[in-house]
Amino acid sequence: MPILNCFWYIWTNRLHHTTQNQIVKIQLAIMIRANDRYYLRIGLLVLFILHFSHVSVAQSTKLDSLWSVWKDEGQSDSKRLSAIDDIIWEGYLFRYPDSAFYFAGLQYEFALSNGDKKQMAKARNIQGISYTLRGDYPKSLEYHQLSLEIQEELKSKQGIAVSLTNIGLIYSNQGNYPKALIYLEKSLAINEEINDIRQIAAALSNLGLIYDKQENYPAALEYHLRSLAIHEELGDKEGISVSLGNIGRNYQFQGDYEKAFEYHNRSLAIRTELDNKLGIANSLSSIGFIYKQQEKYPEALEHYQRSLTINEAVDYKKGVASSLNSIGGVYQIQGDYRNALNYCKKGLDLAQTIEILEEQKAACECLYNAYKSTGNGNLALAYHEQMLVLDDSLMAKETSKQLQQMEFAKKVLQDSIATAEKERLAQEAYEADVREEKQTRNVFIGSSILLLLVAGGLFTRWKYVRKSKAIIEAERDRSDNLLLNILPEEIARELKENGRAEARDYEQVSILFTDFKSFTEHSARLSAADLVNEINHCFEAFDGIIEKYGIEKIKTIGDAYMAAGGLPIPVEDSVRHTVLAALDMQEFILRRKADKEAKGESGFEMRVGIHTGQVVAGIVGVKKFQYDIWGDTVNTASRIESSGEAGRVNISQQTYALLKDDPDFIFENRGKIDAKGKGSIDMFFVSKKEHVSS
Repeated sequence: MPILNCFWYIWTNRLHHTTQNQIVKIQLAIMIRANDRYYLRIGLLVLFILHFSHVSVAQSTKLDSLWSVWKDEGQSDSKRLSAIDDIIWEGYLFRYPDSAFYFAGLQYEFALSNGDKKQMAKARNIQGISYTLRGDYPKSLEYHQLSLEIQEELKSKQGIAVSLTNIGLIYSNQGNYPKALIYLEKSLAINEEINDIRQIAAALSNLGLIYDKQENYPAALEYHLRSLAIHEELGDKEGISVSLGNIGRNYQFQGDYEKAFEYHNRSLAIRTELDNKLGIANSLSSIGFIYKQQEKYPEALEHYQRSLTINEAVDYKKGVASSLNSIGGVYQIQGDYRNALNYCKKGLDLAQTIEILEEQKAACECLYNAYKSTGNGNLALAYHEQMLVLDDSLMAKETSKQLQQMEFAKKVLQDSIATAEKERLAQEAYEADVREEKQTRNVFIGSSILLLLVAGGLFTRWKYVRKSKAIIEAERDRSDNLLLNILPEEIARELKENGRAEARDYEQVSILFTDFKSFTEHSARLSAADLVNEINHCFEAFDGIIEKYGIEKIKTIGDAYMAAGGLPIPVEDSVRHTVLAALDMQEFILRRKADKEAKGESGFEMRVGIHTGQVVAGIVGVKKFQYDIWGDTVNTASRIESSGEAGRVNISQQTYALLKDDPDFIFENRGKIDAKGKGSIDMFFVSKKEHVSS
């Protein structure tokens, strides 16, 4: 991901394995504070974000002091604006971006009342950053454009260059590289005009990284080399080390491992001299990758292990997960499946804990290959299914692109029809003039022949247009059906109309989880085909049940089924209907088990858990959309399920409180049950009386 100025070079390798959100946070921090006066403060802030998860007592005291300055009307306007600016940056922006947006609004209104356009531009920039941190790139663009307009009014070339870079980086984050290049090249031109050397180096690096993403490696290399030359001229060792790393990765992408090895080792030497721990770990990982590609597995393991040791020492969890998966991958290639399984299981556990999908997928792929190679088809299948789910979450925008392409085709078709109609009308007018002016038979015959030719051409064109329209309509219907299979109808409609769907907060949603008891042991007695058929049979029945009760299916993960009542459109009886759906699911599984046992076969037993509370729901994915939900309610619902018993429906205290007066249910108080990561939770078994209506 491109970064604006020299702190990209100082911190990029410390962030090589961070989440995309963390990278964006650091990147955007540098965007606003683009002058030397702020470099140290931003650097310290970066360290703070990476190494601490809570605000220290000293910082809390400082924020209280800054708040007192902001509220003191006796202070000068400049001091008050400086105070709220510091409050936003040091207290809220990276941890609570929505709160930062609110404070930036106060900053903007106060600056507006005083005619301080420089502070107004700063406030708009912060609001843009807030939306970027929340993943809302269109809104972020809107506010950065507002900031750019103010900078242009001020005729501040440095401010204009910063805003242009901000906008370019957002387009890059969206994958719109042509637009990103336009804005970043404009920023580079301004920085060259004002001779801001550090910003020139940063801009060259940004452009190089975008060309790397476009796989235009020669152009990318040219920019990286120019950036390196500037850092060497400045004597900036951190910048040199990062440029060397960028060049090494460029050669790595091209498959020139000899040159990649050379540049990564040069970068490693400087980082070692500077004692840049995470930079060292990053270089070691890159070198380990090269050794793996060269089939030098002992050397690859050595470098991955050294990288792992450093990541563990600085408690950089994403780096640890990546190193574990890399080591497991090498062992898997060598046929050492015991070590491969050991490392990749650890990598998966950690990646799930810190919710990093990329590393989860890498770990599942490693485990799938290892179990497949050892002949354990059932476990291989389970991890392969997880891998597919993760792949769906990581892939995006494919459906949206298809919709946009179809809308474009529709517009082209409409334009074509309109053009044909204009031609027809023009031709008719021409023929009328001919008939009026020339009454002779020869002219009449000639005109008639011409008319027939035009009519034939128009008829042929009309047939072509109708056929094209039918094809487009069929494709659109197919796309609509596909979209409705993976998204709720309301969300799909919003996506088609607006090209995006906003994430939404829901106050009361009932989350339902199911899980088959002793699935691994049970599946060991079935072939892979029989296992998939049995799970599919059960899940098809569940799909019919939730459709009956108006419950939304969220996803399946291996043998687990997840659904939710009360979204995307909240309804009054959603909690009740979710519980009824759960009870029907248990009844189906119990009947299925009895039928199979009557045939001498074994059947599944299942736990079901339900918890009700607040969630956030929206679309995730990079190539394929998936509607998903997040929040502590989801985690608690999972714990309620795992704390239940086979054949029963287990509900939380919150769900019970909403249904306790319903005469159609019978509740059995289980008391407080220990739930992993949640402590003791009041739980209840629920069953239904006879003749319960839905």
